[in-house]
Order: sequence, then structure tokens, then C-alpha cells
Amino acid sequence: MAGTTHRIKSVEESIRDTDEPEHRLRKNLSGLDLTVFGVGVIIGTGIFVLTGVVAKEQAGPAVSVSFVIAGIVCGLAALCYAEFASTVPVAGSAYTFSYATFGEFLAWIIGWDLVLELALGAATVAVGWSGYLGQLLSDLGLELPSAIAGDDAPVDVPAVAIVLAMTAVLVLGIKLSSRVTAVIVAIKVAIVLLVIAVGVFHLSADNYSPFVPPAQPAAEGDTGWHSPLVELLGFAQGTFGWGGVIAGASIVFFAFIGFDIVATAAEETKDPKRDLPRGIIGSLLICTVLYVAVSLVVVGMQNYTELSTEAPLANAFSAQGMPVFSGLISLGALAGLTSVVMILMLGQSRVLFAMSRDRLLPPGMAKVHPTYGTPYRITIGTGLFVAVLAGAVPLDVLAELVNIGTLFAFLLVSLGVVILRRTRPDLPRSFRVPFSPVLPIVSAVACLWLMLNLPAETWGRFLVWMAIGIGAYFVYGRSHSRVGRARAAEETSSTAS
Repeated sequence: MAGTTHRIKSVEESIRDTDEPEHRLRKNLSGLDLTVFGVGVIIGTGIFVLTGVVAKEQAGPAVSVSFVIAGIVCGLAALCYAEFASTVPVAGSAYTFSYATFGEFLAWIIGWDLVLELALGAATVAVGWSGYLGQLLSDLGLELPSAIAGDDAPVDVPAVAIVLAMTAVLVLGIKLSSRVTAVIVAIKVAIVLLVIAVGVFHLSADNYSPFVPPAQPAAEGDTGWHSPLVELLGFAQGTFGWGGVIAGASIVFFAFIGFDIVATAAEETKDPKRDLPRGIIGSLLICTVLYVAVSLVVVGMQNYTELSTEAPLANAFSAQGMPVFSGLISLGALAGLTSVVMILMLGQSRVLFAMSRDRLLPPGMAKVHPTYGTPYRITIGTGLFVAVLAGAVPLDVLAELVNIGTLFAFLLVSLGVVILRRTRPDLPRSFRVPFSPVLPIVSAVACLWLMLNLPAETWGRFLVWMAIGIGAYFVYGRSHSRVGRARAAEETSSTAS
């Protein structure tokens, strides 16, 4: 274990690997492209679904405060990602950053963790996409056959279809992916702005009172294994009140997942030292403002106790007698989830690409297409894996793992900034986290606190997943590691001389 922990892949080694002909990705992305990618993946399930869930079950009208808290935690982590991404402009995001600071073993753990976050997240969103498609067709007087979609279908065909379509787009080139995303993002941002502009004229002051509903004890059945871990540690929480607002922040955190994916496209960015910080921080700021505005409008249009937990935005407009706007919102949700599926798979393929290039996974997976300049084998493999999950596996319980996996990655990246500042102060940093090490440490503590607000059963499943990953590392990755073999060769050469 000690040997693998100290297998640190230097920043110089990571950057040098990007120049190998068989692993070289094309640099086609600008700062605007990255910002669009970030907005494209962040605006999705959160703004169209979680607003109603958290308002009705956790925070009441103060759901906007939950979004602010989650946005602040993500903002702190975003600063850390921006410093790392501009210093180590290599595919792999948190995996690559961890390799340069914590060593190979923890890098593998993070890579395995990101598989959980991105692949499972993409599959979950694809199933949501299928549900919105069915709703939209139903509004138009059409129905999807129950044999191919819905809870009773053996395979969710629309979910599989959208995953395979987005896989094809990703294989054909990163620039095409960015253009497709730009169109989709324009549609859904227009819908979100429409919600705000129209909804603001249908607000009722009574719906905001009380802004923070009185705290209530947890409902029967929501205790023990199903309760937040902090309650098992002795912190009584329940629902509503300020405890509910904080617990709601750990749930709406899912709505912000995605800005870190901007860092996975580092190698395909024209000027990563300048554009990566802009893309990461810019996309997060835009989405936080939109989230807070939409949540305030929705709870003002409809009392939080009456909000839908499946389609709160569309339902709020229907309740006001505006079915046309309800249909437009469903269309915007469909477009939004399309881009989320694509960009989550983009991030997943780039993390696996970096791990394969390091020989922690079979190296043949990292081959880049000679015409399109994309890691097509890993992209196709990722697409097929996500399609199977989306089409056949029930994901309602497993979806909670996406949050804990992401927060764990954010925690390590935050600590990694402090460590790399101490171990490699000589590295050029075009962007630096202000007030370091205070802000990175605050970021790590905030991430840990949100993790503790997730259910104990989620922690249990997360630990099982991590145990499987550790086993895979010792079975394959540890012995095939490119860095490990290089270090062993150096030691042999040193001993011989």
C-alpha cells in the first residue's frame, strides 16, 4: 500500500503524455465553448424537478436559500478546480489532480468514484428524459407504447435511444458536441428566462409566508438507516426549519453537478490556462443566479405544500391556467436533459481515457480516432454501458450515490490545492484560489458537512462501491500501472549501477 500511495505522477509527466501521437486530443474548445458546456450540464434535472421536491419536503419557500448554500459550496470547490485545471491542463479532472498530489491509490479511488458519478448520473438523466418525452407526447395527444417506455417496459427504449444518439455525437468530434450543446443550451436558457419573466407577474406574497416553515420531527419511516448520517451522529434534524434548509442543500446539490466536467475537457481547450477558470466559474455563476430566481418564482406562484415533485415548473403554470407555458417548459426540460446526458458521458469518457493512458485500465481503450480526434473506443464503451443502465436497471435508489460521489471528489480536490501549493510551489499558476489555504479548507469542510446530511444507507452503498473499486485496483491496476513500472525500472537501474 505504501508503495502505491507514493506513486505520484508529476505534473510534467501528465502534460508530456498528452503529446503522444496515439493519445493526442484535438484542441478545438474556447472559453465560450467551456462555459456553454458547463451551463449545458448544470441546467437539467435540478431546476426542472428538485425545486419542487426540496420545497415540499425539506425547506418550504426557503428552497432558494438551499440553492444559495449549495451554490456557495460548489463555488468554493470551483475555485479549487480552476486552479488545478489551469495548472494541470490534462484530461481526467479530479483523477489527474489527485495523481499529482495524493498518489496513485487515491487517484484510482477518485477515478472509480467519478465512474459512479458520471455514468450513473447519465443513465439516471436518460431515464428522466424518457419520462419527459412521454409527458410531452401525452400533452400532444400521443402516447408511447407501454411495451417500450414506462415502469412496466422491460427496456426503456427512448432512454437507450438518446444515450446512443449522444454517443454518436461525441464520437464524431468535440467541436460538433459543443455546437450541438450550444443550440440545446440556447433553447433551455430561453425557457428558463421565460419562466422567470412570465411567472413574476403571478406571484402571491402569501405563498412566501412562513419563508422558513417551523421545524418538524422526521416522519415515521425516515429514521435510522434512512435518516441523514448526522442524525445517527447525534444531531437532531427532522424536516423544515433551518435544519431542513441545510438538508435541502445536500439534495439540490445534484442540480449543480457538472461544472467539474469542464475540467475533463482540459486537453481539448485552445488556451486552458485562461479559458478553464472562465468556463468553470462562469458557468457556475450563471446557473446559480438562474436557480435562485426560478425557485423564488415557483414557490411564489404556488404554495409549497401543493407543488408537484415530478414537474413543479410545468405544474405551477398549469395551476395558473397557462397550459401553453406548461408545454413549453416540458420542451425545455427535454432539451435540457439531452445536453446533460451528452456532457456527463463526455466527462466519463475523458476520465476513463486518462486512466487507460496511465495503464490502470487496459491501454487499448485510450486509442484516439485518426479522423475525429476523439477517444472513440472508450466513448462507445461508455455509451453502451450507460445505455444498459438506462434501459434495464432501476435507478431511483442508486441515484443518491451521484451526490455523495461528487462531494467526495470535491473534498479531495479542495485538499489537493493545499498539498500541491506546498509540494510544488514552483509550478506556474495562471489562476490561484484567493485566501489559500483558508478557502480550500473551508470548501473541504463544507463538502464533508453536505455528505453527512445524506442518508446513512447512501453511505453504506458508497462504501460497498469503493470496496469493489479497491479490489479492482489490486487485481489489475496496481500491477499494470505505467507510473509503477517506470518507478520499478528506475529502482532496478539504480540498484544495478
